[in-house]
Amino acid sequence: MNKKLKKRIGILGGSFDPAHKGHIKISKEAKKRFNLKKVFWLVTKKNPFKKKSLYSLSRRITMAKKLSTKNKFIKVIFLENKCKSNRAFKNIKYLSRKYIYNDFYYIIGADNLINFHKWKNWKEIPKICKILVFDRENYKQRCLKSVAYKKIDRKRLKFIKFNKVNISSSQLRKI
Repeated sequence: MNKKLKKRIGILGGSFDPAHKGHIKISKEAKKRFNLKKVFWLVTKKNPFKKKSLYSLSRRITMAKKLSTKNKFIKVIFLENKCKSNRAFKNIKYLSRKYIYNDFYYIIGADNLINFHKWKNWKEIPKICKILVFDRENYKQRCLKSVAYKKIDRKRLKFIKFNKVNISSSQLRKI
């Protein structure tokens, strides 16, 4: 298929515990800068690096859908039952097979790049999609020193500078 005819799809994965305006802001920014047609919010049942979620899976999906309702390009999805895994690689691989004639952009916060090398099959993810890393307050220097940043080809990883939203799901859970 002609490269110009391919649609660009963003994937923002996470527990969305809870979803917040920062997720909306980076989704909009990625859409604008990379001409994305859709951004899938890929909700996971359980983050492998966290002990537990504050909200149930169904509540998190409902909250994410409600928050994103005005942004028709965002689609909240849960794939773990279909691809039998909560790992980013398996979910991205599933989407790349389902939407074969599309280019994928995996969207993460800078805090995730620091430990990206600990993710299952992390070296395979940039082979399937480009990785867009959105800067977060006080993370850039640690990102630039990370194992993943040093090993992933710059053509497959883009560090995005933008007006940061100083909010995170972790902060919201503490309120």
